[in-house]
Amino acid sequence: MSLHEVHKSHRVGWLRAAVLGANDGIVSTASLIIGVAAAGAAKDNILLAGVAGLVAGAMSMAAGEYVSVSSQSDTERADLAIEKKSLEENIEFEIDELTQIYEERGLEPNLAKEVAKQLMAYDALGAHARDEIGISQTAGARPVQAALYSAGTFTIGAALPLVVAWAIPGDHLIKTVAASSLVFLALLGGLAARAGGASIAIGAIRVTFWGALAMALTAGVGRAFGVVA
Repeated sequence: MSLHEVHKSHRVGWLRAAVLGANDGIVSTASLIIGVAAAGAAKDNILLAGVAGLVAGAMSMAAGEYVSVSSQSDTERADLAIEKKSLEENIEFEIDELTQIYEERGLEPNLAKEVAKQLMAYDALGAHARDEIGISQTAGARPVQAALYSAGTFTIGAALPLVVAWAIPGDHLIKTVAASSLVFLALLGGLAARAGGASIAIGAIRVTFWGALAMALTAGVGRAFGVVA
């Protein structure tokens, strides 16, 4: 029998990037297809726009995630370097600093100091990284992982409305792409919520609402600026 509860927080890093990538892939590609179709473009041009959107979006997501998470990682490393130097130069100050943190969390002063000393004897930098700075192994920044998850899931998400647009006749393309994309978004939101231990219904409704709004606005732009009456 396990003495540990099963928590979901270790999934935060990859789950955020994966959900963001797939959601953006579905919403942006479906909206692009619907907007171009609403403007009266030929089916070949609609599909070309969708494929271009898939490639550009996947690269944009990968680059954006990598740069963003790399910046977070750089900040974490800089903070750890400062903390390491302080531990080398003024260990008593660092013990007192950690003691105060534990006192503020409810420990008695003597117990707080003893806990601080024992934790620092085991792993001083790790104790300060976790309890003073808020950096942990679970939530640590992983730029390459975030970029790969984001780009990969964007591609999968974008491929779904693109395949539907390719398979459906032009007369029914807009309605079918919109309806199928909303179903995909609802499933994605529900699966992401389940993986994260949150409400499946709320997760599904949240992404479906914003996806529907994006597609409606893009369709409106396409009709307003379309080349065919």
